[in-house]
Amino acid sequence: MPNQDLALNDVFHALADPTRRAVLQRLGEGPASVKDLSEPFDMALPSFTQHLRVLEEGGLIKSKKVGRVRICEIKPKQLSKAERWFEDQRALWEGRLDRLDAYIEDLEKKGT
Repeated sequence: MPNQDLALNDVFHALADPTRRAVLQRLGEGPASVKDLSEPFDMALPSFTQHLRVLEEGGLIKSKKVGRVRICEIKPKQLSKAERWFEDQRALWEGRLDRLDAYIEDLEKKGT
């Protein structure tokens, strides 16, 4: 479990930045070059490539060199892990809230 937690930490770290989320959103449309990905952002290319590095380290994207151009594409498997974590948390809290609701209803019935 600890190794899984570390991988999930990397995913959430990568998702914590709006620039990286925007890159992922764009890559959801299909692969793109680093140059094309960087165009909407007002930052130096080295700063932008650092964002890409964080996304790659989090397992959210992969890149390959095609000639002189680096192409990036999304890797949805890691996003699925984060989604499963959220689903597990939602199920946990829904169960707790259902038990609390039942408890309150039981108190109300006893009180009347």
